Amino acid sequence: MSTDTDQVRTAERLLRVAGQTYADEAGIDLKDTPSALYRLLVLAVLLSARIKSGIAVASTRELFAAGCTTPRGTLDTSWQQRVDALGRGHYVRYDESTATTLGKGAELLAEEYRSDLRRMAKRADGDVAALRTLLREVPGIGAVGADIFCREVQAVWPWVRPYLDRKARQGAERIGLPSSVDSLSSLVKADDLARFSAALVRVALDAGLAKKITG
Repeated sequence: MSTDTDQVRTAERLLRVAGQTYADEAGIDLKDTPSALYRLLVLAVLLSARIKSGIAVASTRELFAAGCTTPRGTLDTSWQQRVDALGRGHYVRYDESTATTLGKGAELLAEEYRSDLRRMAKRADGDVAALRTLLREVPGIGAVGADIFCREVQAVWPWVRPYLDRKARQGAERIGLPSSVDSLSSLVKADDLARFSAALVRVALDAGLAKKITG
């Protein structure tokens, strides 16, 4: 049976080896600003599909290069430009539907929140469950996408912390860490929770990585 000290060491190793957020991997300098938050939402849409995360990240980068860094920027691109960007990232099978979904999502955000997700946060008023509900009103964001967004956004929205969803807790169990949110969150500093949750998801999805952490 592992001790608290062992668990802290495992958490520290996990952060060293796999503690990169998906936002960072996608080249998003995540800040509490409209463009950065929108780009995170785009990433959450793409990561929600049944497709390898590396492909989703690469495709997100291609969308940004095409101009999809704000809702207005997305609306200024054509559907075909979005399809082509997704194709360059090898986002196959989902390219056409996702191009449509991104356009609809940009329209909703522009109309409902004046292209600023901080207004969504204000509407949620500190209630993470309310935030998840509002996120799921955005086309392309379901339960999985809402989890992805919340896991990552806790880096800049401290009121969302600690956000360690079911997938993150599955990763914790795989490497011998406790599965309760309170116990898990106590193993790292609050500012590291976004990185920690991303790392836990990575080991949940990659048995080889999990063995590297525990080996």
